[in-house]
Amino acid sequence: MSGILNDIAGKIWGLPIIFMILLASLYFSIVMKFPQFTQFKEMLRLLKERGESEQGLSPIQSFIFTAARTVGVGNIAGMAAGIYFGGPGAIFWLWVLAIFGSSIAIIEGTLAQTYKKVINNEYKSGPANYMAEGFSNRKVGRVFAILYSIITTVSLTVLMSGVQSYYIVQGLHSAMNLPVILLSTIFTLILGIVIFGGLKRIGRTSQKISPVAGLLYVIMSIIVIIMNIDKLGETLSLIFSSAFGQDAVFGAMLGSALQWGIRRGVHANEIGIGTSAITSATSQVSHPAQQGLLGGMSVYIGTLFVCTTTTFMILMTGSYNVINDQKEIVFEGVKGLEYGNPFVANAIQSVVPIPNFGNIFIALAILVFAFVALTAFYLYAESSLSYIIGDNKTGYTILKVVFLGAVFGGTLVVSDTIWALADIGNGLMAWTNIIALIFIGHKGVKILNDYTDQLNRGIQNPTFDPRSVGIHSGAELWQNAKN
Repeated sequence: MSGILNDIAGKIWGLPIIFMILLASLYFSIVMKFPQFTQFKEMLRLLKERGESEQGLSPIQSFIFTAARTVGVGNIAGMAAGIYFGGPGAIFWLWVLAIFGSSIAIIEGTLAQTYKKVINNEYKSGPANYMAEGFSNRKVGRVFAILYSIITTVSLTVLMSGVQSYYIVQGLHSAMNLPVILLSTIFTLILGIVIFGGLKRIGRTSQKISPVAGLLYVIMSIIVIIMNIDKLGETLSLIFSSAFGQDAVFGAMLGSALQWGIRRGVHANEIGIGTSAITSATSQVSHPAQQGLLGGMSVYIGTLFVCTTTTFMILMTGSYNVINDQKEIVFEGVKGLEYGNPFVANAIQSVVPIPNFGNIFIALAILVFAFVALTAFYLYAESSLSYIIGDNKTGYTILKVVFLGAVFGGTLVVSDTIWALADIGNGLMAWTNIIALIFIGHKGVKILNDYTDQLNRGIQNPTFDPRSVGIHSGAELWQNAKN
């Protein structure tokens, strides 16, 4: 079964979607005049904004939630998997995706904020909303919206949740030798308490636990890197030579490095699949572009900090194996070690003399990161479903039960299968969202330009009138606020 699923995932993540994401990233960066650089100071200023309301989170809460989601299994086990299948050069292409792809995150977050609605007394929006409202042909937009809603609800509920829960439970099992079934049950119950508590509980939980856990992980990564600092130059050379097919060992893996770098990068930072826009829409801001900019900034957190430090730890300590397209081992730094958490745990253990410390540290880090990621997955699934069923509370209760069942079941599946399922879900969302953005992304560009124009005129807290950018329907919340 895993072989069939991997073949399907491989076809979905072929070169067409890879180049589509990269070209869209470059195009939006150019037409928006590289806001990921020119508006970085404004992004930092927006981090200080408060403004939690009855319906939504504050900008900082939404940012932390979005950033926390980008720090999950994809940044740790995912990077190990990227190296295993794509070689050391995979991280280079992930850097490219983060630098230019943050422009897509800005567009997505801005559009989601523009078309947000109040459902169950909470702000909800996302790609389905901006697809339905953004296309000039409303029937086409409606088709895209329904398709994306169905794909996202199924993907996040059934296909992708297992990756997070699998690595949580397997990590704790390896570190503490407790029964998998016991760990699965306890974890699912705790997650259920948070999810049934609603948006506010999810946001507050993320705000409390994510920054501390992320800081501790980065500190540990830096310690490992410093302990192997003499290998920094060699590692950088290996990354760049592998990325362009120039390395003696990994020279034949240029295509794999590109594909796996983007494939794992999207899983880590959500660029192109649209889900981060769902979180961006939950905040209370005075202009849609504010949360769009913060959404772009969140890309840097997971990619340039956690993904990069994870990769450097693995490569500088030689804690990795690599296979080619024929499943043949081309490099074996740790004989017989399974890809994923064990690569990272081995890297940490190599510099810490305390027995089993690497397994315990990674288990706890994954527990926190993946727990927050799962709460985000549920929020994304609920928001996507809300486009179809509206205010139907029974439907959301069923979704919660199905989601928790999938989380529990994911802990009992093998790693190859859960990664293949997650890649299928991610890929289908990416195809739908990127194609839609090609047609409607220009509206996000106009909204961002409206914001920056106001800043340039000396307006410290810009406001938004959708009519000023040619939007006359779908943005009633902003229209009513303006009136």
